[in-house]
Amino acid sequence: MGRPMTLRLLAAGREVSVWNRTRDKLAPVVEKGAKALESPAAVARAADIIMMCVTDQKAAEAVLFGSDGIESGGAAGKLVVDFSSIAPDSARAFAERLAAQGMGLVDAPVSGGVPGAEKGTLAIMASGRAEDIERVRPIVMLMAQRFTRMGDSGAGQATKLCNQVIVGSLLPVIAEAIRLAEAAGVDAKMLPEALKGGFADSLPLQVFGARMAARNFAPPLGANATMLKDLENAATVARQFGVPLPMARTAAELYRLLEAQGKAERDPAVLVDLLAGRD
Repeated sequence: MGRPMTLRLLAAGREVSVWNRTRDKLAPVVEKGAKALESPAAVARAADIIMMCVTDQKAAEAVLFGSDGIESGGAAGKLVVDFSSIAPDSARAFAERLAAQGMGLVDAPVSGGVPGAEKGTLAIMASGRAEDIERVRPIVMLMAQRFTRMGDSGAGQATKLCNQVIVGSLLPVIAEAIRLAEAAGVDAKMLPEALKGGFADSLPLQVFGARMAARNFAPPLGANATMLKDLENAATVARQFGVPLPMARTAAELYRLLEAQGKAERDPAVLVDLLAGRD
């Protein structure tokens, strides 16, 4: 996600300094004018607005508060925008820690995947101080079609969990429909087009349904491990408030099964092979 988002900023004429845990991944953005720096702290020293997108709360905490992390290079008045999908409690805790240094944090998880990042059509669910969100809005809207403040710190992450409950539960259902079509002798590749515009239509059906029917899983548009992480975070929040999540819990077990089969980093479209009994 970070690469296409950075490329959009560069294409808009913004000056961007970058860091990545895997330095080789910086090459495509450096070629377009980004300046590679040696640490998150160096990025924080170079910029007033620091944006990050990592895999989970453990990675986010390391980038923010680890050795040479953003906090150590930050200063009062600097603002962090975290596009990662993490637990709401972690987002609130991180905001409090940065606030003690006079820094702001906007937690702003995204939906739309790599295609949305490339096209600048991401939907971003933000939370934090209203003035901080308005400060970064002109920059964020270079990468998104929607940037919505959902409330105080953590609310954006809770909204993303709602998003993942819907998407994470829907993908196995789409896989079931594709398998049913195949078993009934229907050309499953025609299913997304046939259902387009009807009540069963959705962006996941058009994108992942087509990939499932064609058994086209590359390049990956997501990872089973990421979906499982998000559904587990949703389950944690649901337990806190006594909310049952029967569909999401069932879906989580399917992603857990894929992980046990060594498919943690595969595209979720491989669910269709799981239902077909294929390795």
